[in-house]
Amino acid sequence: MNEDITRRLREAAEAHQPNRARILARVERGAAGPPVRHRTSPFARSWPRAVLASIATAGILATGGFAVAAIIGTPPPSEPVITAPATPAPTATPSPTPSEAQGTVAPAPAPAPATTTTTPAGPRPTPSASSRPQNGSLWSDGSVDSHSTVYWAQDNLLLKTTQPLTSLTIELRVAQTGDVRDTGNWRTLPADDFTVTTQESGGALVYRWVLKPGRTVPVGQHEFAAQFNHATGVRNAANDTYRVDAQSAGGPASVWGGFGPGR
Repeated sequence: MNEDITRRLREAAEAHQPNRARILARVERGAAGPPVRHRTSPFARSWPRAVLASIATAGILATGGFAVAAIIGTPPPSEPVITAPATPAPTATPSPTPSEAQGTVAPAPAPAPATTTTTPAGPRPTPSASSRPQNGSLWSDGSVDSHSTVYWAQDNLLLKTTQPLTSLTIELRVAQTGDVRDTGNWRTLPADDFTVTTQESGGALVYRWVLKPGRTVPVGQHEFAAQFNHATGVRNAANDTYRVDAQSAGGPASVWGGFGPGR
């Protein structure tokens, strides 16, 4: 609305053309009144008219000048400044990986391979008065096989000799702890070199290997094993025993002992 009023005033001021003759005539008619009773000098009667005419003319000119000055001097309203909202900086978006672009899912990492937990073997039994694991050229060690189960077991005898043996007898006794029954035996030496027997005797299952006449056991490490079933459960091998009697060039030698936890 302010812009419209300002515009109209400016147009009116520019179009105004004052009529000086009409203005003076109006002033003179207004100044004319009934005749004055007292006499005045001609100079006195003409002075008010001249003064009033001058004042009226000055007032009209001043009014028009003020209007024009007001219109011209008023600065046009400033155009509203519209500030565009700041555009936020684009956020960097990581490029999709080939698998994402194709809608595939990366394969899950392969599971770690299963590990087998093995119960560590207990300490080897300390030789006592009832055991002699080493004598002369012989060294021995008895243990329960680590593959034994709650139904089946195996007693292992490891024998070492530093001299060839011309005579060898091994007796391995498995205590009868309940349902102990023979399921086999084996040795690392040739089967034809030994006579093997298994029998029940004195509350034990007895395995015996006897070297045949004319055969020889070479220097080195050899193993003998007895296999058997037993009553369900963890079997106690504390009463299982072995004895070895041998003959070499150095003379006779004998070792004996029990069976500790498997290695």
